Amino acid sequence: MVSDNPIAASENRDDRFDAAQAQLHDLLPFTLGDRVFAVFTDEVDATAESKPFAPLPRAPNSVVGIVCVRGRMLTVIDPVALLNGESREWNQTLSCVIALRGDEQLALAADTYRDTITISEADIERTPDTSAPVDELVLGNVTYASEEISILNTSRLFSRAVQRRDRRRRRF
Repeated sequence: MVSDNPIAASENRDDRFDAAQAQLHDLLPFTLGDRVFAVFTDEVDATAESKPFAPLPRAPNSVVGIVCVRGRMLTVIDPVALLNGESREWNQTLSCVIALRGDEQLALAADTYRDTITISEADIERTPDTSAPVDELVLGNVTYASEEISILNTSRLFSRAVQRRDRRRRRF
C-alpha cells in the first residue's frame, strides 16, 4: 500500500538513515611508533607476539619481511612507512604481528595491540576530499578515549606497498 502522506514517507527515510548511521563496527586498535591505527576485526585472522622475521632483499621500505603465524607465511607491512615513506630499523623479533585474512597473506607490524573496541558508522570521520585516489590507505579517523585512531583500508595494503617498485622483466 502506497501512502500519499509526505510526513510518513519522510519518517521512513529518516528511519533508514538512522539505521545506516547506527551500524556498529568492531575495530582492533594497535600502535606503531607514536601513531594509533585500527583494522576491522572481521579482517583479522590472528594476532601474535614476539615473532622472528626474515627480511626480504630489495623489498620496498614498507615491507618488513616474512613471518610464520599459525603455519602460514605472511608478508609483514609497516603502515607508517606506507603513509609517510619513512623506513624504520627493526629488531630481529617483531613485538606484535596482526595477521590479516585474504589471499595476499599479509600481516601488519605493531608495537602493541589493544582490546577490541566498538564504534558506530557515524563516528568515522571520512576525509572531506572527494578527489582522493582510489587506492586510499586510510578509510577515515575515529576519536576513541581522546585518541585519534586511523582506520586502515586492508584491501589496498598490498597494492600500496608494491606500487613504487617496478620490477624488470627478463625478455626472451
